[in-house]
This record gives sequence, C-alpha cells and structure tokens, in this order.
Amino acid sequence: MKNKFRLNLSTTQKIMLSFIVVILAGSVLLALPISSASGEAVSYMDALFTATTATCVTGLVTVPTVSTWSMFGQVIILLLIQIGGLGVITIVTGFAVGMQHRMGIGDSMLIQDAFNLNTMSGMREFVKKVIKGTFIVEAVGAVFYMPVFVADYGVKGIWISIFNSISAFCNAGIDIFAEDSLCVYVHNPLINLVTAALIILGGVGYIVWWDVIRVWKDRKKLKGKCWQRLTLHSKIALSVTGGLILAGAILIFVFEYNNPLTMADYTMGQKIQASLFQSITTRTAGFASIPQQNLSNASSMISLLLMFIGGSPVGTAGGIKTVTITILVMSAFATIKNQNEVSLFNRTISKQAVSKAVAVTSMSFIIMFVSTVLLSAVTEANALDILFETISATATVGLSRNLTGTLNVWGKVIIIVTMYLGRVGPISLATAFNSRKEIPNIIKNPTEKISVG
Repeated sequence: MKNKFRLNLSTTQKIMLSFIVVILAGSVLLALPISSASGEAVSYMDALFTATTATCVTGLVTVPTVSTWSMFGQVIILLLIQIGGLGVITIVTGFAVGMQHRMGIGDSMLIQDAFNLNTMSGMREFVKKVIKGTFIVEAVGAVFYMPVFVADYGVKGIWISIFNSISAFCNAGIDIFAEDSLCVYVHNPLINLVTAALIILGGVGYIVWWDVIRVWKDRKKLKGKCWQRLTLHSKIALSVTGGLILAGAILIFVFEYNNPLTMADYTMGQKIQASLFQSITTRTAGFASIPQQNLSNASSMISLLLMFIGGSPVGTAGGIKTVTITILVMSAFATIKNQNEVSLFNRTISKQAVSKAVAVTSMSFIIMFVSTVLLSAVTEANALDILFETISATATVGLSRNLTGTLNVWGKVIIIVTMYLGRVGPISLATAFNSRKEIPNIIKNPTEKISVG
C-alpha cells in the first residue's frame, strides 16, 4: 500500500507536500527555546507563522525578527528562506546531482513542475546552473553590502550582509538589523542599489539569465541584433519588468511628492531613489524603505497592483507574473480586434498559454478574495489595510501596513494558509489532485451561444 500510494502521488502533490514538511520542521525548530533571543520558547503559532513566511519567501512577520530570534533561530530562518526560494525539490535534486546520482524521468518531472518549465530536456544541467548561479549572485550581493553593514554593526555586519543578500535575492524581505525594514537606509544609495539589483535578478527568472548570457556571448556575431535573438519569454519578462518598474516609480513619485509622512522633505534625488525602490520592492520582495502605512491611498493602490502582478516565471518572485498579465492583456486586445490569434513581438502565443494565464489569475484572485473576506471577519482593521495584507500574502510579497503584528490567532491562520497557497502556485492547486493522464472527452455536450460582457 505504501509503495502504491507513493507511485500514485503526482509531481504537483509532491511539491505541495514538500513545502508543508519543511514548514512544519522549521516551526518545530523555531519553537525551541534555543531559537529565541530571550531563551524562552516563542509561541508555536508565531513559530509556525515565521516558518511559513520564510519558506514561502513572503516576509510578513508577527514578531520582530531582529529582537525575537537568537543566532540559531536566524540561521534556521535563513535556511528556510534559501530552501523556499530555490524550492525543496531543487535543493534535494541538486544534492543528488552533486553526489553523482543519475537523474531519472521522475526527478526531471519534479523539476519541470517545480519551475513550471515547458520541457524536461537538460534538467540535470539546469539544476546545476540554478544552484551555482544563485550562490554566486548571493555571495556578490553580500560582499557589496559589507562596506555599509560592517561599518554600522562591526563583525556582526558580515552575518547581516549574508542574511540580507539571500533574503533579497529570494524575494523574502526579512532582515535582522531593524524592526522597520530598510527605512533607516532610505537615503543610502549603495543599500538601495544592491537590494534592488538582487530583487530584480531573483525576480526576472533563471531562464532569462541563460538567454541573456547566450545572446551576450554571441553579441559580436549578431551585430546589434541582440534583442531580436532573445526568446519571446525573455522579451516579455524584460520589457514588462522594466515598464512596470518605471511606470510604478513615476506614479509613486507624483503621488508622494508632497506627502509629509513620506517624501515631502526629501531632496529630488532622494525622492527618485525612494520611488524607484518602492516600485521595485512591490515586485514581491517585501523590503520597505518608507513606512507603507504612511503611503497615500493612490500610491497604496499602485502598490497593490504591482504586488498582485509580481515578478517573472522560473524565478524567486511570486504574484501572477509579468508574462501572465501580458498574455491576458494581449488576449483582451486580440478579442477586441476580433482576431483569432494572440501575437506579440511577431510571435503567436499558444491558446494553451492563454488558458493557463486565465487559470493562474483566476485562482490568485479567488485566494485573495476569500482571504480578504475571512480576514475582514476576524479583524476590525480598515479595508485598505486588510486588502494590502491579503494581496501581500497571496503574492508572497511581505509588505504590510502594520497589520501583521496585530493579528489574532484566526488572523494568523488565515495569512499562513494564504502565504502557502500563494507560494505553491494557483495553477498547482487547480491540478494537484488530477491524475497525470488526461481523460479524453468521448461524449461532447452540444454547444450553445451565451452573452458575455
């Protein structure tokens, strides 16, 4: 029976269960007295919440990370962030590859589903490049952080640099030096630049990395046609990422320019820097250089939209993803123009991709809506704060308008479940309990026209 159950477990179910196992194991370790800075065990609910937010690389916290956890606890949290950012399956498979174990078709399918890839070819090499690339970028980020953090915190600054680099790259948004995130460094260009770079690199997706590197190596042969040689996926991810960051920064700059609670007293350069960082961090990173509760309603609405969209596929970011929203928008325009095919950059987008984009967006919206309604029922916070919290949890962002720390037990449970569902992925939830083989529709129902819109 045991072997039969294991054989019948789909790859998506394995991925979902792997995150549950890691979260539960992390919560047990964080509930130990040794994990607490005070030596007294933290409540299990807060330990479970912290383990979930770390593994799901979200960043919402019910207790201050800097003052609540000991060095042991911080190490556990960092391991959970790294595992959650790369994915449990990737870590285990990478270890097996390092031990020279052969990767079977089952392992390849796990990696394919874990990263939502369209092919199973070259999975062994893909895993090796992902892990190697991740560690290199995180190491470089830590080195660039050190001049500031070592100067401010001494030897402890080395640990802070390592922690912050991994947290930023994995889009976790958890730090161990302040209770108000990066607000103290809002005017520090190095901290802002390094953090923003790590967030973008983690969020743009690994397959974009390899595509850009491939084209860069052949740049002399291409003679200025590098952009044309990129894949359609890379073109969408890069152009939409850049467009959203720029548009978001401009709008936030305008809306916060005279806001006395945020940027009214900043210089022009500081306003531009803070606006850019806010636009970038809403792409599921969760670091805050200005208090989110002080943002104007207009800036908060822009932040909600950016959080819901998130980063790009096959990376460490959450949200419905840049490629998904692009496909939806282009599909809408194609329908308006009465066109049968959706095209972009002189390429046709498959109907399967359009259907998947609709499914992902619909599931994300349902998760967000249900979470918002439930949280509204158990807390007396205002609607904007609640919506900010639930979208942040659904898209695994981690930004909050100071609501997380005030949640009661039911509120914490709701956000824990929301973070988990947001990290595992709406499309995985929709297909997790389906069999691997698709059952053909032998008998088809008659078609009838309906009114839409």
